[in-house]
Amino acid sequence: MTSIVPNRPDVELGPTGRVIGFVRGRPAAVAAGVFVLLLVVAAVFASQLAPYDPYTQDLLDRLQPPSGEHWLGTDDYGRDVLSRLIFGVRISLAASLQAVATALVIGLPLGVIAGYRGGWVDTVSTRVMDALMSAPALVLAITIVAVLGSGVTNAMLAVGLVMAPRFYRVARASTMDVRGDTYIEASVALGCTTSRTIGRHILPNVMPPIVLVVSVSLGTAVAAEASLSFLGLGAKAPAASWGSMLSTAASNMQLAPYLVWPPGVMIFLTVLAFTYLGDGVRRALTRSRNGSN
Repeated sequence: MTSIVPNRPDVELGPTGRVIGFVRGRPAAVAAGVFVLLLVVAAVFASQLAPYDPYTQDLLDRLQPPSGEHWLGTDDYGRDVLSRLIFGVRISLAASLQAVATALVIGLPLGVIAGYRGGWVDTVSTRVMDALMSAPALVLAITIVAVLGSGVTNAMLAVGLVMAPRFYRVARASTMDVRGDTYIEASVALGCTTSRTIGRHILPNVMPPIVLVVSVSLGTAVAAEASLSFLGLGAKAPAASWGSMLSTAASNMQLAPYLVWPPGVMIFLTVLAFTYLGDGVRRALTRSRNGSN
């Protein structure tokens, strides 16, 4: 009798085959992952990679176009644009991680508790999050920064608070999907505490969609940090922030239009990379849960 083997390349080839299949099936996600990895390397080794000190001013060499000495030119204080662009990776990644961590700490536990407990807890929590979502995100972030004070830390706390509802809604919906399953009811019947039931049985089912939200939110946070820094509410001068670099470029658009391209392109590529990476994670998780392509 001829045995029939399901068409499952990941099962036949093992872990190596899964990696190869992922790379072949999702080149955009892989390219995005490589780009993000390069950003991390640039952030860690910025001091070694930057050709100049990003804070050293040379007014005699200000607003110089790209050349062999300064590959991306100099800004209005004579500082090397490439060096500031590299050091800006640190601020952008650190700020985005801070914002997403804040949103995760607020939104995930509230969403899980609201989805599991239901009743008035769910009603009150959902109304609060709906109120946050009803206000324009950037305007709300600016308002919070105005109360807390300007600076990257306060700006990212504000952005994290604004992004918390999306984590809440995903965690709540995922929890409500599984709270009525048999194994959850069996866990409660066996006398497991609420914290143990949530930690052992609910969180593992909630985390896959949360991972996707984290990836996409990192890109959103990068753009938000750049926007707030552009408005002077984020990184303070002379910090090498992509948003502040855009602000400098806008002030010197007539004299040095080349200044707008480096930070603008980096913001665009970083947001795009996190988006494609999140999409790749979503597809991989969907394939893993469905057991097929």
